[in-house]
Amino acid sequence: MSQIKNENLDEQLHDSSDEKHEFNKINTVRTSDRTTRAVHLPRKPTGRIASLPILLYLVLAAVVVIAAFTGTLPDSMLAGFVTTILFGGLLIWIGNLVPVIRDFGLPTILCTFIPATLLFAGLLPEQLVLVVTNFVTVHGFLDFFVITVIAGSILGMPRALLLKAGPRFAVPLVGCMVVTFLVVGGIGMITGFGFIEAILLIAAPIMAGGLGLGALPMSEMYAERTGQDSSAFMGDLMSAVVVANIFCILIAGIYNGLGKRKKQLFVGFNGHGQLLRINGTRGDLTLPPKRDVSSFIALGKGLAIAGGLFVFGQLVGSFAEFLHPYAWTIIAAAVVKIFGLLPKEVEDAATDWGDLVTATMVPALLVGVSISYIDISEVLISLSNPRFIFLTVVTVVVATLSSGLLGWLVKFYFVEASITPGLVMADTGGSGDVSVLSAANRMHLMPFAALTNRIGGALVLFITSMLVPFLAIG
Repeated sequence: MSQIKNENLDEQLHDSSDEKHEFNKINTVRTSDRTTRAVHLPRKPTGRIASLPILLYLVLAAVVVIAAFTGTLPDSMLAGFVTTILFGGLLIWIGNLVPVIRDFGLPTILCTFIPATLLFAGLLPEQLVLVVTNFVTVHGFLDFFVITVIAGSILGMPRALLLKAGPRFAVPLVGCMVVTFLVVGGIGMITGFGFIEAILLIAAPIMAGGLGLGALPMSEMYAERTGQDSSAFMGDLMSAVVVANIFCILIAGIYNGLGKRKKQLFVGFNGHGQLLRINGTRGDLTLPPKRDVSSFIALGKGLAIAGGLFVFGQLVGSFAEFLHPYAWTIIAAAVVKIFGLLPKEVEDAATDWGDLVTATMVPALLVGVSISYIDISEVLISLSNPRFIFLTVVTVVVATLSSGLLGWLVKFYFVEASITPGLVMADTGGSGDVSVLSAANRMHLMPFAALTNRIGGALVLFITSMLVPFLAIG
């Protein structure tokens, strides 16, 4: 009888374990899948578009296109999501069809400029343009994305790491930003571009380490200051970021070539992938491994935290107008993180939510911004301006050299510190990081690229918000 009871108990425990395993499978999302296989990252083409089987994609796209041309596409947030996701997914897929060039950011470039080009040529249905524009502006998709990135980036950094390794890593990270701003601003003043204009229109969006904390929120800040529309700035900002990304990849390739030479140009020049020159301290800048799973409930918590920080920033910004609401959101998130005001599970939830959005929504955001803000005629004017191109190249070169030098002074290897934080701050983030580290043959530095983007991007955006009042009105 005792043996039968034990067998029954074992069966019950086994069944309970299976049920719990099934529950976890159903109610979790693997973060490794959504971070390493983000939809906008360059890869060989597959039989899927926008992560959907091609046949299913074609059916959904046909429905949206027919609705757009017949004027029946609903002007709603849901219609905005499906339109931008499908449009962005197609452009990413097309960009990935081109070998080699896709590694230089072609899919992202297509998402950034093709929709605006089609709009300029009059090839997009008016209803589609209306729906996407309202989705990004009126329905707040831009705020949704930017605030999610801010919350996830800041709350996702380990507090102990910030306190222990922050001072050492801050030297090249903060230093290269300050030096680049001053040098680019000085050259801008000498060439007639303008000191503040060169910093805010070229150096700042490039050094933000991505679009989410760079060109997108900055265009809103500048528009609010000058009384113009965001579209008046978006073309210049996006053009600077895209051109800079190309030069970042080229310089990374040069560093890789130098790395293949055994000869050191000077002591501490090349670590061949190793960041720190001091034995016993390499673990100081080690990020913990990424979480493997996240529950749907946790993602909901992350959305709530991001929303709360957004409302707080808007609330304080309405009274303390000397800083943009985005800046107040950054300050709030930093205070919460530094003083440990949230439980770790809530911080993890905000990070997971940020990872989910950045892994799935970048193409949709780029398409939405392209249609809503970018004027191709203004982009062409910027790209044909020699001073604009020169200052963009100078920004990348100064960022990588100053970061390498300052990093070398605090016992980093020059080449590795030049790549991260240097080049990583100046690329487009995400796909840009992958392209730069791949060209430099240092993909294992990806955790440090994440550290750079999270801290550096928020810092650049905050400093930019303090410089905006000096931007000329009109």
